Amino acid sequence: MKSKTLQQKTITTPERKNVALVAHDNMKPALIKWAEIHKEKLIKHNLMATGTTGNLMQKQLNVPVQSLISGPLGGDQQLGGLIAEGKIDVLIFFWDPFEPMPHDPDIKALLRVAAVWNIPIACSVSSANFLVTSPLFENEFERQVPDYEKYLQERL
Repeated sequence: MKSKTLQQKTITTPERKNVALVAHDNMKPALIKWAEIHKEKLIKHNLMATGTTGNLMQKQLNVPVQSLISGPLGGDQQLGGLIAEGKIDVLIFFWDPFEPMPHDPDIKALLRVAAVWNIPIACSVSSANFLVTSPLFENEFERQVPDYEKYLQERL
């Protein structure tokens, strides 16, 4: 059977976004510092993070952050599921390129699903700075995503 190309559809990402914040252990201080600098922009959105990162951010920044479970315990996969459900609009993930992680397949899967669902991803301070200073961060914007309903219809 010949595989079909997954069709795309256009959706509108709202002004108030669901922003996921994730950082490996060595990168947590950098993410906290970055978030402190951009706190006024971040608090306009719904923030969520994997376990330890979320708890640290809530404590350090004194802002509400929905904490998921810890990354190595499944939090990365939990985030991936939320992305696939359309419940995360932006991913800011400070990962340490010098530190191998035992849950590396989960991290690759998270980045893959974020790319599949075409959400903005920042993996460093510089890319996160570009992302939050873009006019699109504070406004609605349109993006292409897989048309899963059409995909299901064509498979039956």
